[in-house]
Amino acid sequence: MLLWGGGWSALKILTPTLPMDVIIFWRFFIMSIAFLPILYFFKEPLVINKSNLKYIIGSSVLNIAFMVSSFMGIKYGLAGAGGVIITTLSPVMTFLLVAILFRKKLQNRQYIGLFLGIIGGYTMLEIGNFEQFLNGSNIYFLLCALIWAGVTLLSQYSHKHIHPIHYSFIISAIASFVTFIYAYDSNLLVVFEQDSRFWIAMIYLAVLGQSVATTIFFIASGKLGSEKTSSFMFLVPLFALVIAYFTLDEPLQIHILLGGALSMIAIFFINKK
Repeated sequence: MLLWGGGWSALKILTPTLPMDVIIFWRFFIMSIAFLPILYFFKEPLVINKSNLKYIIGSSVLNIAFMVSSFMGIKYGLAGAGGVIITTLSPVMTFLLVAILFRKKLQNRQYIGLFLGIIGGYTMLEIGNFEQFLNGSNIYFLLCALIWAGVTLLSQYSHKHIHPIHYSFIISAIASFVTFIYAYDSNLLVVFEQDSRFWIAMIYLAVLGQSVATTIFFIASGKLGSEKTSSFMFLVPLFALVIAYFTLDEPLQIHILLGGALSMIAIFFINKK
């Protein structure tokens, strides 16, 4: 969660430097390379079949969509705000998807949690100002939260068919290939003309913020379940806000703090036994 929290500030550093397609390709490509020593360390046999291929393809598509949406959101918004909105609304949406798709009966405290989550999201996204919501970064952040809820569900059920390390690696490899085709006509080698600040942010985002952190998340999702794993994401907003405050001098917005607090309380009610 700490590594993910810092990833939003790293992405904010990258967004104004180069076109989106170039940054997204290099993010996935470096992420794939970073998985090679992890694969060597675990030494698990790699098996791809029909039963796990649907989860791999689905998560690859969602990961690319998440990266595009987060890039656009961070480009027009604040890194701290993105970290709070996405990571507090995603657990609520994950639980809601589970309840709808699997017809899970909710308890009273969980209804309270969902209600608080909706109020928290309304506060953070400033939906009352509808024109600002549509023209600003919040709609991208909301889309990110929904996409990541889908990623969380797919990662949970994929563990029955494929090792999470292989799952993460193949997703990044497929995403690298797809984004390379899309960015082929762009000047991909322009990244080597960038300064050290760019490369520190890129390596942090691709290796620590993705290869390491995402692998841990997928392993946890398979062992604890998607709902419980998502509840740990309440730590990300705190880390995202603090890191953005110190590295990017971003202001602490009152509506983000208030809405984020309500959403974290919502997660508590949803997961409380």
